[in-house]
Amino acid sequence: MNSALLKPEERAILRLRDLYRTYGYTCFKMSKFEAYELYVENKEFLISDRVITFTDTDGKLMALKPDVTLSIVKNAPEGGGVSRVYYNESVFRVSERTHQFKELMQTGLECIGELGAYHLCEVVALAGRSLSTIAQGSVLAVSHLGIVSALLRTVCTAAAKQEILRALEAKNPHGMREACAAADVDAPTTDALVSLTDMYGEPAAVLPRLRSMSEDAEVHAAVKTLEQAVSLCEEDTQTRVVIDLSLVSDTGYYNGLIFRGYVRGIPTAVLFGGQYDRLMERMGKRARAIGFAVYLDGLEQLEEDDALDADVLLLCQKDDDPRAVFRYVRTLTDKGLRVAVDTCPDSRLRVGRTERFTGGESHA
Repeated sequence: MNSALLKPEERAILRLRDLYRTYGYTCFKMSKFEAYELYVENKEFLISDRVITFTDTDGKLMALKPDVTLSIVKNAPEGGGVSRVYYNESVFRVSERTHQFKELMQTGLECIGELGAYHLCEVVALAGRSLSTIAQGSVLAVSHLGIVSALLRTVCTAAAKQEILRALEAKNPHGMREACAAADVDAPTTDALVSLTDMYGEPAAVLPRLRSMSEDAEVHAAVKTLEQAVSLCEEDTQTRVVIDLSLVSDTGYYNGLIFRGYVRGIPTAVLFGGQYDRLMERMGKRARAIGFAVYLDGLEQLEEDDALDADVLLLCQKDDDPRAVFRYVRTLTDKGLRVAVDTCPDSRLRVGRTERFTGGESHA
């Protein structure tokens, strides 16, 4: 197969599939729909609670899947060991831009079971490898929610925690001090939380600051895990790795390592991932879990504005012998060229060159 003929998202699917198989991940296949009750019972873990539903022939309410991870967790085997799966599936969600339902292509992986430090770090490294496989100039931002969770241990109300998290997500030190004062947070913890608002950058610069920020044992444990993950990722991938403590918008879903991936030419994140042990507990699974999803639809933007529709526009007459035209087209396609045949020189196609067919020969 000539990969040059594939769209960016199609090339990404093939490359990522090979990458995940190399690390022992097997393909997870699922139906386009699930029982609606799965999403009702776990709606706090969904990006949106708006779901397309329909009634099956047996009267059971079904839903076009808005999420892949819930289905994987539901079908995860019980018992010891580690389950590794990758997927290439569509999900159906309301677009933030159009506010209408849209089919979104995802590929990604999930690692579930008795996970140790290596498994967590491997998945972060594979996220970095996924980005560099897609495009050059990629960045993986990594954080650990255990750091801020430990610092918020003494904050009593959910509303106060949300105000602090909003200030952290906005990287707003003044707003952080106000939120901490309103929640009666002690001075050392306030100072630590304020310092998190500008904890962004290369691991070599950020990690020493994190280590000295607090004496809390849970904070130190989370920083150690973060350090291990970014260290392996930096060693294993060409993707630039940064630490960004403002990644806190998904605290209802994630609980430990959390990361997002960006590629040059696309203004929004194309990869989202992290640990989701809370979801496992909620679904009655005694296991840990970590994974990520790559949103392939955004990769359409990687096509250059001046990308050609075909390499050659072959102009022929309406009464030319179809077999002769086709034989000549084959001589071009066998060379790896993309050929469009038309009778009109004013074609709207963007092509590299135009040729005229003359009974088995052509002239530029």
